[in-house]
Amino acid sequence: MNKLHVLSVASEVYPWVKTGGLGDVVGALPAALAAEGIATRTLVPGYPAVIDAMRHATTAHSYAELQGGPARVIAGRAGGLELFALDAPHLFARPGNPYLGPDGRDWPDNALRFAALGAVAADIGRGAVHGFTPQVVHAHDWQAGLAPAFLHYGGGQRPATVMTVHNLAFQGQFPRELLATIGLPPGAFAVDGVEYYGTIGYLKAGLALADRITTVSPTYAAEIRSVANGMGLDGLLRERHEALSGILNGIDTGVWDPATDRNLASPYDAKHLKARAANKAALQARLGLAPDPDALLFGVVSRLTWQKGMDLLLAALPALDAQGAQFALLGTGDAALETGFANAALERSGRAAVVIGYDETIAHMMQGGADAILVPSRFEPCGLTQLCALRYGALPVVARAGGLADTVVDANEMALSSRAGTGIVFAPDSADALAIAVERTAMLWRDRTAWRALQRRAMATDVSWSRAAARYAALYRALTAKRTA
Repeated sequence: MNKLHVLSVASEVYPWVKTGGLGDVVGALPAALAAEGIATRTLVPGYPAVIDAMRHATTAHSYAELQGGPARVIAGRAGGLELFALDAPHLFARPGNPYLGPDGRDWPDNALRFAALGAVAADIGRGAVHGFTPQVVHAHDWQAGLAPAFLHYGGGQRPATVMTVHNLAFQGQFPRELLATIGLPPGAFAVDGVEYYGTIGYLKAGLALADRITTVSPTYAAEIRSVANGMGLDGLLRERHEALSGILNGIDTGVWDPATDRNLASPYDAKHLKARAANKAALQARLGLAPDPDALLFGVVSRLTWQKGMDLLLAALPALDAQGAQFALLGTGDAALETGFANAALERSGRAAVVIGYDETIAHMMQGGADAILVPSRFEPCGLTQLCALRYGALPVVARAGGLADTVVDANEMALSSRAGTGIVFAPDSADALAIAVERTAMLWRDRTAWRALQRRAMATDVSWSRAAARYAALYRALTAKRTA
């Protein structure tokens, strides 16, 4: 099988910069693709953590001026990944969140920062880096959405393009007056180009101009073609339905492996589930929960937002109280929800714990120590938390939405009788439905034999990247075969 070369373009890559699942996907997928004969190089912004990781990199291409200052593309290997970093200090040498300033608002020059990323991706796609000309440029989310546009409007030979939507809610809209500044021709500002309700739509540009569109689960690919879930882009997505497919995410099963996870007090596998008890005790101690092995411990690792259904969870906490359950949350987001959960924890001393922020160690401890993981999202393109939960035998309790519906089999009566359930799935997206799901989970918990069987089935689920990598590889090869035919 001939090796195929792909340039992946994204604004995040684990472990150096991550605000959600995007970074995990971009960091994990290349290794899985390598097994399919796909050689991936990943272009990311030169944030401080990325530049530090690539301190031995070489300069692959230079710009005397790029959106207000000099820049260069550096190339190197870090963390097992072949990376290009856009080293443009005036755009990316900033601490903290990659998109938000110290005031919690978007950086005012985000339009220029991510236009530069798209333009450089297009340059590399056309051979700007000696010795590397990719056959496919794969753009992820709105921050890379202009890469297909720059390739489309640049004329001449170009590689095939793929646009992946990780979350349609984040679209990247900017004033039309920036069109010339970011380097696109006047003709690009059209309905079949980058124009989106009178603005420049970065995600819309990628969706309109890429050769193929993917999103991160089959159900989400169907949902976003509806008015209810299309976020204003449903018409375009219906028009391009033949170019759209859903490829379910996986997780890095080397990073997320309860048998080898150094963050756990007691590693374990499906044959040694009793060893999980020590992890529950360690999590309770770490978070200040009462050391109660018999209490059903619900965990949450999430952004605290409306999308994630965190307001529903806050309203449903009395249902957890009624079952004598414990509750542990790790996350950050809307100030009102942060305050609401913090207050709820104060009212439930020893029964609830809330950590505002993100801590990778606690995230792993939560998966290895919690009995169940709550994911009550109103919409969820794929979700990685429930995949980790399956892997760790922390039974996922999820809303029937997007990738949650694609990955968790509801342990209803028929599923239990046929030994098919792996978690609890509920609908509609309401506090009442979530409360009923909590009650169902507690009923299962009281039958420890049935609970152990569910855990083992959950842990047997294939949550790796292998199937997704095979589908991406087939997509890339079909695109390149079509272009050379």
